[in-house]
Amino acid sequence: MIEGPGTRVAGPLFFCLPPPPLPDPADNPDMTDPIAQVQAAYSKLRDEIHRVVVGQDEVVDQMLMAIFCRSHAVVVGVPGLAKTLLISTIARSLNLQFSRIQFTPDLMPSDITGTEVIQEDKATGQRALRFVKGPVFANIVLADEINRTPPKTQAALLEAMQERQVTTGGNRHALPDPFFVLATQNPIEQEGTYPLPEAQLDRFMFMINIGYPTVDEELEIVRRSATKGEFRVTTVLGPEEIAAVQTMVRQTPAADHVIRYALRLVRATRVNEPSDAGVDRPKLAKTYLSWGAGPRASEYLILAAKARAILSGSTHVTPEHVKQIAKPVLRHRLATNYNAEADGVTTDRIIDNLLAEIPVEGTSADERKQMSSVMR
Repeated sequence: MIEGPGTRVAGPLFFCLPPPPLPDPADNPDMTDPIAQVQAAYSKLRDEIHRVVVGQDEVVDQMLMAIFCRSHAVVVGVPGLAKTLLISTIARSLNLQFSRIQFTPDLMPSDITGTEVIQEDKATGQRALRFVKGPVFANIVLADEINRTPPKTQAALLEAMQERQVTTGGNRHALPDPFFVLATQNPIEQEGTYPLPEAQLDRFMFMINIGYPTVDEELEIVRRSATKGEFRVTTVLGPEEIAAVQTMVRQTPAADHVIRYALRLVRATRVNEPSDAGVDRPKLAKTYLSWGAGPRASEYLILAAKARAILSGSTHVTPEHVKQIAKPVLRHRLATNYNAEADGVTTDRIIDNLLAEIPVEGTSADERKQMSSVMR
């Protein structure tokens, strides 16, 4: 979904345009509602992104949700689907410092995090170590084809993703705030690739699958690329506005019965653990999973459901919001066994089965009272 020649971004770029103000509530009485303000900004964000990228609505939604949850995402798709272009366009529309790292087999950890060099003071002749920051020191870091580099270099991102800092020579260097890693993977070329370690995959909130465009979308892509040049993206949100949305997402209420439903989904994947009382695991999970998701999956299910609720205009989280984001949260946290590979059973199919068979269940009187107060 590349718009035309010259639109692909390479190398570290920095976008420092001042963000335009959010819509003035005085112009629209409905805008006094913070959720309405977020929805208006979100709608404008999508419009700006779609000036450059055709289609892929769900992919755009999931990337923005990861950012609004202050988390990271990995995008999986074949070459030519505008993964790189989409991420760089989001960075431009959010007025964030953007850096692209092209992962290759010879990339070293210091190429990402930075290194210490000896610098001589010309006046005194004294030498001292100075830390030169690497490309990871940006607001949005595009880790392009992250599975092309060995685990040693992949692991250089672990501390940055989890702690938002880099440690070199015993010194800690804080990363910019906000900080997001958006990685891409090519799923079809396995020769010369290094699968991401499970511990690092678990740090990504979403694994986003990006597919081929529809016939109409591809027609529009070809038409635009043949007749138009590069589009300029208008900045919609800045760091302060993004932080405000992140705070609003975390403050969105989720009732106990919604949290319990998310826990049932996650715990049903742990086939090597004893079953919870009264809850049996679906047969598909027991047959095709070797191990399931950990507690971070439960946390991300609820956090992502909160973002989905806010962006859909809801004041609270429902089980339906949990269902809508279950696949991107869980698909990379489930390990299938040989039987699944032999029968062609994917993690997405197992998650569909979990959503079909795990009951939402009725709520207790206390939970109904809690939900009633939330909805008011």
